[in-house]
Amino acid sequence: MKVSKLLECSYEVDILGITDDSRNIKEGYMFVATKGFNVDHFDYIDDAINNGAVFVVCDREVDINVPYLLVNDINDLYIELCSKFYDVSSDEFKLIGITGTDGKTTTSTVIYQLLENIGCIGTNGVLVNDKYYDVNNTTPCISELYSSLSLIKNNSCKDIVMEVSSEALLHNRLKKFKFDIVCFTNITEDHLNVHKTIENYRDCKFKLLDLLDDNGIVIINGDDENCKLIDRNNLYRIGFGSDNDFVISNVNELSRKVEFTINYKGNKYNIVSPLVGIYNVYNVTMAFVACFLKGISSNILVEKIKDIKTINGRREYLDFGQEFDIILDYAHTYNGIKNILESVSNYKRIITVTGSAGGREKEKRPKIGKLVLEKSDISIFTMDDPRYESVDEIIDQMVMDSSNKYLRIVDRKDAIYKAFELADKDSVVLILGKGRDNYMAIEDRKEKYSDFDVIKSYFENE
Repeated sequence: MKVSKLLECSYEVDILGITDDSRNIKEGYMFVATKGFNVDHFDYIDDAINNGAVFVVCDREVDINVPYLLVNDINDLYIELCSKFYDVSSDEFKLIGITGTDGKTTTSTVIYQLLENIGCIGTNGVLVNDKYYDVNNTTPCISELYSSLSLIKNNSCKDIVMEVSSEALLHNRLKKFKFDIVCFTNITEDHLNVHKTIENYRDCKFKLLDLLDDNGIVIINGDDENCKLIDRNNLYRIGFGSDNDFVISNVNELSRKVEFTINYKGNKYNIVSPLVGIYNVYNVTMAFVACFLKGISSNILVEKIKDIKTINGRREYLDFGQEFDIILDYAHTYNGIKNILESVSNYKRIITVTGSAGGREKEKRPKIGKLVLEKSDISIFTMDDPRYESVDEIIDQMVMDSSNKYLRIVDRKDAIYKAFELADKDSVVLILGKGRDNYMAIEDRKEKYSDFDVIKSYFENE
């Protein structure tokens, strides 16, 4: 597309892509020097040109050897440029937004499985017509987000369910979006390295309410103390408490499925779900309610829930013919790890492999370490996206001066292999933190790495 088609100017430069991240520039791209929350992308114009940018949009004079255009309100303009370039607008879709500390991916993916002709955007990528396409963030950056909308549009989908991260709300990535339904799974302590306090983090999550359509529906976890602070029209609460609108009861947890009842206005909906654990009871209930309030028959939903597919990296049971159970899970927050550890308490032996990401909140590390040590029979601490931090120092902060026994194995592949060597037929091995991520963040690099591939290689090489 020519620049003159995107901006009111006479430049006839052909543009092959658009971004405000100099690291993502390819030959023929337009670079938009937006002002980020912590970074002024104006400072990276030279890097963008060196990487192949052929046109620059900025809000200050600059001395460069490629054509550029000065504009006002560059951040708002960037959204308009992406919308024009990808020929798509968010108002072409009916939108369901899922936010919360834990459960976003599961809830959004279940909704995707329960509805027809819908696209899904989240941590696992873009899911449309049962095909996955990679994205870099839970809620993609603006150019990637509009590229995702275009992909979904080209697949003839009119509905989208998407995970909404606090980072996306903080950086106003969804400024032009209007949601028909928003869901709050829970709000517990996380991302305090960015938000500093739980109150700031919570208030940032609540910004999703500002993006709700005038007649939009709000669904909250009515058992969550922070979610209880939400007071809006068209508000529905789910949970075990009798004061909720959709009340969960009669939970019967089995080894590979869970049975429970949802009570609403005198009606009882008996659910059988393959997603086990109390936390998944909340996730499935929220998905059921979102689809139910969207007008889908309860009978259809009940039947479809029976056949929900396991969600990659979310309490994912892996079977390579081994005599013990393996669960791969993305859990990395205190609440997420607590939930999954408590959900496997029926096993005689729990072996946990986990770590803590570098460059993130150090305050949670001792708390998570203590939890893992107390609720696991064997605890193996290892690397998890260390970035610029020492893995050994991260582990030191997790175990503190604990008298509990644990294993320190810095290399994550070696740690996983060791867990399998120690497992017997009465064991469950929990591999926590990275789920189906396909990289390990080391310094400023994303090196190729996958827990799933490591697990698979162990059994292939036995």
